[in-house]
Amino acid sequence: MFSPAVVMPFYNHGHALEHSLAALKPYGLRCWLVDDGSDAAVQPLLTELAKREAGWLTLLRLSPNQGKGVAVMTGCMAAAAAGHSHVIQVDADGQHDLADLPRMLVLARAHPDALVTGVPVYDASVPKARLYGRYITHAWVWIHTLSLGIRDSMCGYRVYPLLSALAVWSEERVGRRMDFDTDILVRLYWRGVAVLELPTRVIYPVDGVSHFKMLADNLRISSMHARLFFGMVLRLPRLLRWKLTGVTQ
Repeated sequence: MFSPAVVMPFYNHGHALEHSLAALKPYGLRCWLVDDGSDAAVQPLLTELAKREAGWLTLLRLSPNQGKGVAVMTGCMAAAAAGHSHVIQVDADGQHDLADLPRMLVLARAHPDALVTGVPVYDASVPKARLYGRYITHAWVWIHTLSLGIRDSMCGYRVYPLLSALAVWSEERVGRRMDFDTDILVRLYWRGVAVLELPTRVIYPVDGVSHFKMLADNLRISSMHARLFFGMVLRLPRLLRWKLTGVTQ
């Protein structure tokens, strides 16, 4: 049975949270909002929203801050325990166009074993350094998968088949922070999970807050790519067979 829910990782994006939840609410989906150790200043807002939207919104709190990956997968485990089959991962900072959510769910329902992920369509608000920097990861992912089929592994707007995602999380070393989105996508691909892409508009609000730490997160992502490269080498015969036959199982 296809039963989707939403997981929204949150860390100090109080300026955008109410707008994001208001855009999400009309879809009638249950949502787990996972606060990843946010500052005390935003806690009253979280408490008030959880009380006001109690019919469909559940607030989970992590302390101290543990990283986006931990927040997402904490929500995924809660959704699975509640009987859901799929989770839509949505950022809380207002970047994602929730008008595309029905299209993502249609694709996920038609292909319930696949990972459905957004491919960002940017407007002029995107910082050029962020835009061009993504191409380094794109190139590495093409190497890790021996495929050009994954156009963007970094978009945090996606639909996970929960059984597959939770298996990867529990059985492998998956990145906990800014390395999470790419890491889990590649590892799902290695397990034969199809990756289906859907173009979606992504904006960078003028009052947006970025938690990307230039040195620490770039080092973390570089370490992830090193691990994935050696993982690709170990899987090379199977990946080559997939490439030659077009069969991923």
